[in-house]
Amino acid sequence: MEGLKKIALLGFAAILSITLFGCGKKADPNKPITEVQAEADKMDAAKLRQTAMAYKDAITSKKKELDKLAEKISSMGLDKAFSDSAKSLQDDIAKINKSISGLTERFNIYYNKLKEKSGDTSGLNL
Repeated sequence: MEGLKKIALLGFAAILSITLFGCGKKADPNKPITEVQAEADKMDAAKLRQTAMAYKDAITSKKKELDKLAEKISSMGLDKAFSDSAKSLQDDIAKINKSISGLTERFNIYYNKLKEKSGDTSGLNL
C-alpha cells in the first residue's frame, strides 16, 4: 500500500511540475552553477524575472512537500518514530532539503543578476 501511495504522489508531483513550468525551461536544482551563471549573463531583465519566478515556484512547491512529510512524521507515535516508514520519510525529507538548497542557490544567481540590471524583483522574495 505504501508503494502505491508513493507512486501516486510522484505522479501528482510530475503533473504539478508540468502544469507549473510547462514545456519551457524548468527549475533544475542540479544544473551546473557555471552554466546557470553563463545563462544569466546573457538574459534580459524579463527573462531573468521569468526564470527566477520559476525557481521561486519550485522552491515553494518543495517547501509544501516538506511540510506534509514533517506533519506525517510528527503525527507518528513514539513507537513508530524509528520504524522503516519513518526512516523512509526522513530520507525523503533529506532529499527535498537538498533539492531546496540547490534551487535556492540557482534562484539567487538569477535574482541577483536581475537586481544588477535594475529589473523588477517584486514578488520574488523567498
